[in-house]
Amino acid sequence: MDAGTWSSSMKTKSRCPLQDRRFIHRKASQENLDRFIPNRSAMDFSYAHYMLTEGKKEKENPMASSPARQAYQKQLAEAFNMNRTRILEFKNKPPAPVERIPKNFLSPPPPQSKSSKPKRYIPQSSERTLDAPDILDDFYLNLLDWGSSNVLSIALGSTVYLWNASDSSTLELVTVDDDEGPVTSVSWAPDGRHLAIGLNNSHVQLWDSTACRLLRTLRGVHQSRVGSLAWNNHILTTGGMDGKIVNNDVRVRSHIVDTYRGHHQELCGLKWSPSGQQLASGGNDNLVHIWDRSMASSNSPTRWLHRLDEHRAAVKALAWCPFQANLLASGGGGADQCIKFWNTHTGACLNTVNAGSQVCALLWSKNERELLSSHGFSQNQLIVWKYPSMVKMAELTGHTSRVLYMTQSPDGCTVASAAGDETLRFWNVFGTPEASKPAPKATNTPPFAQFYFIR
Repeated sequence: MDAGTWSSSMKTKSRCPLQDRRFIHRKASQENLDRFIPNRSAMDFSYAHYMLTEGKKEKENPMASSPARQAYQKQLAEAFNMNRTRILEFKNKPPAPVERIPKNFLSPPPPQSKSSKPKRYIPQSSERTLDAPDILDDFYLNLLDWGSSNVLSIALGSTVYLWNASDSSTLELVTVDDDEGPVTSVSWAPDGRHLAIGLNNSHVQLWDSTACRLLRTLRGVHQSRVGSLAWNNHILTTGGMDGKIVNNDVRVRSHIVDTYRGHHQELCGLKWSPSGQQLASGGNDNLVHIWDRSMASSNSPTRWLHRLDEHRAAVKALAWCPFQANLLASGGGGADQCIKFWNTHTGACLNTVNAGSQVCALLWSKNERELLSSHGFSQNQLIVWKYPSMVKMAELTGHTSRVLYMTQSPDGCTVASAAGDETLRFWNVFGTPEASKPAPKATNTPPFAQFYFIR
């Protein structure tokens, strides 16, 4: 079991949320400016004294010198390198290298392999850091998500904020009452406009982020807090502390359509496969279940397709591979510290890697064959792995508490991470995507096309 409790007494907000820490530090140290001191070893003090005394007199009395004297001074200046106008030098100018024999004559250029790619540079520090006061340090919650419209949602205590990555603007969407909160999960719908919010009192709210309007509240789904949410088109899957997994059709009044029972403790993670046919669930009972949508039933609880029981701690981190079908990565908590890879068609464990610390979240790269993991004690770092060799490509540090929440930008380049140190950091991890073919036009009906029929 992984520690993950929250305090019922809310902290006093000492600073504004989602403010860039660089600008705060800059304002505090704006008056502490410094002088630029020149390099004394590069100065010619004799020439400087001459130019400040005798040279000034000659400029003031140009008639005192004859043409012959001027010609003599010109030759003298060229001989002693005195034909300069700058007195102070701020750095030594290195002499230009003289290459007597070109290198290409000594050795032929090395052969270049067409298949080898240059090693990609991964920045070791975050490119932006924002304040996230009052974020809950709870392993079992999911409080961060990045929608397809390039807007990031984050739950800080009982308040949900929206941060627009396009213009860095911040919007407070909702603050729930004390008897409902705090907020325990957030998840964007595929359209990037509608947001699902799970609450501590077992309710789930659906919001229109554009109109800042509450559309409906799903009640009677769970008996306790809802810590996990996952969308599959118009189906919103919820997981609660009661161990139940419920599929909700948000278009209809009677929204509960399927119920999955297999976990005996709180749900930590839910993820639908890219095809939408399989659902992976992880719980505090150290289990991972694979559910097949075709086997779902509304009349009785659905039985799992595979039960994976090789982890030795709670499983929150789940990630479906975007480039290989039926490949799932899962990460265990503090007593397990392992990343496992599964063939969800057969249920076989393909590989196990000891990460050395609690695995809090996993993300596959959309552009490369790479996997990103976030961790807890003792380094609180992010690790970039090369798949399938699982060689460490980079370790990113900066957080001072376990990195519980992680999400990815729509283009797959930037990753946002939030931790118990009350900071939200942005990392340029996966690089710039290559130019891809235009996506085919979608023919399916949007998931909220019939929302106005709900009463």
